[in-house]
Amino acid sequence: MRTLIVLTLLAVLVMAATCYESHESMESHEYLNPFLNRRRANDFIQADTRLRAITQERIRERSKAPHEYQRERCEDYYPCEMYAFRHGYAAAYKHYFGRRRTK
Repeated sequence: MRTLIVLTLLAVLVMAATCYESHESMESHEYLNPFLNRRRANDFIQADTRLRAITQERIRERSKAPHEYQRERCEDYYPCEMYAFRHGYAAAYKHYFGRRRTK
């Protein structure tokens, strides 16, 4: 009878030691709600910054500033390009293409 009581106490102690939930396991609060909210689902994933930089560069290529178009147009016309080397692209564009406005 005495061995049965000792074995029962030993079994209770082993069960208490293995089934004990520590404070660390309760910190995550996943035991209450294991599913994530849609808005918080991607919070822990960081987007690749290189991919973002490449995307921004592609967007900038598609939408050029007006002075970029003027410079490209001036570079395509040889006298304008030669004038631009001495006076700058803004002055060269104005000199060769600025007077051609129609109303």
